[in-house]
Amino acid sequence: MAAEPRLYLRQVEVGPMQNFAYLVGDREKRECAIVDAAWNVEGLIEVAERDDMKITSALVTHFHPDHLGGTMMGHSITGAAELVGRLPVKVWMHKSEVPFANRVSGLSNSDIVPTEGGDEILVGDLSIRFLHTPGHTPGSQCFLVDGNLVSGDTLFIGACGRCDLPGSNAEDLWRSLNQTLKALPEETVLFPGHNYADRTTSTIGAESRTNPYLRLRLDQFLSMMGG
Repeated sequence: MAAEPRLYLRQVEVGPMQNFAYLVGDREKRECAIVDAAWNVEGLIEVAERDDMKITSALVTHFHPDHLGGTMMGHSITGAAELVGRLPVKVWMHKSEVPFANRVSGLSNSDIVPTEGGDEILVGDLSIRFLHTPGHTPGSQCFLVDGNLVSGDTLFIGACGRCDLPGSNAEDLWRSLNQTLKALPEETVLFPGHNYADRTTSTIGAESRTNPYLRLRLDQFLSMMGG
């Protein structure tokens, strides 16, 4: 019987906006990080407990309420603030978005670890690397672990994040897609921030060949995205 892979990576659809949250960690050490725990925090904790995994950190791709928590469409989303109230964890997010997090989510500075592109965090004995991918928001970040990319709202299967929102920048997004993410190995498995496609994962190679937003020159991209 083949041994289980060391990498633990659980994709969980949560909330009314088809968000994906993730549990990512070291199966041998029984430790994991939780990614974008905005919706159904109690349920996500229960998933980790059923898998005999201890949540040791919280990672956030960007500050929008459906990924972090806050107020959206008149509804309060407890998100990361509820998580740090339940578990002794810190919230890792890009340094440029910490002021937004303070305002929208109820987190304090003591709850947050500011990150920069290239930083890494150890979860058990597995390293998760932070890729700064601005565009959808100024501090959008993706998480790279053992050949897998958790991409938030930067890159979707067959699409990419919006850049018509406050703080968005179409040129930054084009550079994040074409200079940062397309530079990853083609076999890198893509885990997006929403369940918007006919499948739940893809690869960087497949997206480079078929995703129209990864096949445009900068001027074409700006024209399409209203930049």
